[in-house]
Amino acid sequence: MSAKRDYYEVLGISRQANEEEIKRAYRTLAKKYHPDANPADKTTEDKFKEVNEAYEVLRDPKKRTAYDQFGHAGLNAQAGAGPGGFGGFNDFGDMGDMFSEIFEGFFGATGGKSRRGTQTRARRGADLRYDLNVSFMDSAHGAEVSLEIPRLEACDICHGTGAKPGTSKKTCPNCQGTGQIRMAQGFFSVMRTCSTCSGEGNVIEQPCQACRGEGRKRNIRRISVKVPAGVDTGSRLKITGEGEAGLNGGPRGDLFVVIQVEPHPVFAREDEDVLCEVPIPFDVAALGGEIEVPTLDGHVTMKIPPATQSGKIFRMRGKGFHNLRGLGTGDQLVTVQVEIPSRLNSKQIAVLKDFARLTGTETYPDVKTFRDKTRTL
Repeated sequence: MSAKRDYYEVLGISRQANEEEIKRAYRTLAKKYHPDANPADKTTEDKFKEVNEAYEVLRDPKKRTAYDQFGHAGLNAQAGAGPGGFGGFNDFGDMGDMFSEIFEGFFGATGGKSRRGTQTRARRGADLRYDLNVSFMDSAHGAEVSLEIPRLEACDICHGTGAKPGTSKKTCPNCQGTGQIRMAQGFFSVMRTCSTCSGEGNVIEQPCQACRGEGRKRNIRRISVKVPAGVDTGSRLKITGEGEAGLNGGPRGDLFVVIQVEPHPVFAREDEDVLCEVPIPFDVAALGGEIEVPTLDGHVTMKIPPATQSGKIFRMRGKGFHNLRGLGTGDQLVTVQVEIPSRLNSKQIAVLKDFARLTGTETYPDVKTFRDKTRTL
């Protein structure tokens, strides 16, 4: 077995080299000898391992001191040293970052820049939902309503930072601002979220007393919302930017107002059409005439032709709801219900008896048809 080369010689640096010089030399050689950069040259794998071994020792002050005093023999006394001179998982924080730089340099991910020191990422605020009851008439004509929305607002004391005024967030000492901890051995590594900063990359040493470090406080927001004509139960109005405040300078979420239309004592709705039942007197149904009909825009007069039957539907064009997509306006469908007098005086009874004697089955075709169908039962 050949003797190991001097680690300073391997990296091409002097024994007085500082930490930055050691790291710079390692970057250059690791990129040069990495197997992925030299797939046709198998000898580079041994050189790559030798460079890693030298860097792992010289980057660590304790290991470097032992090596400077006793050479390779001094490293054999280091507890926990594994094959090839690599220590346990906890020794691999910087190595992991270096590997990231190397791989990113090969594949062009970030131009060789390390993730160390990245800023805490901004996060968008949550969307909110508000269930709004509107009257039938407001759903037809539109309305402007005032809403009180409980939501998280940026703290007015710390301005959303979560830190006590006069202080600021600090880079997480555990992950060095990356938000992740790399656990690696050999060429295999696993990333996990930093438990100290919960993946934020920063920690608050002196939290704001007003928001307890959250950066947001719950307040009541009063806003005015325009309900467009034509909304129906289930319609959703999106109010951009009226949701909860974001974190770390992130944008606000949105507010979604979900419509619930209250029932009306006279009208009903079917798509864009308005439905309405109107009772008419017996004599108007028989002789014809005019009746007053309520609509979304007030009362109008409608003509009833003679011999109108109960259940007859009349269509009033353009008296329905506006289509939200601008596809026109619905109609109003009026169903007439013929009402028979519930109380008659003696004169009225006498007249009706005379009328009955003058009419035959031809006057009531439905009655005649029914009798013919049921005659054999």
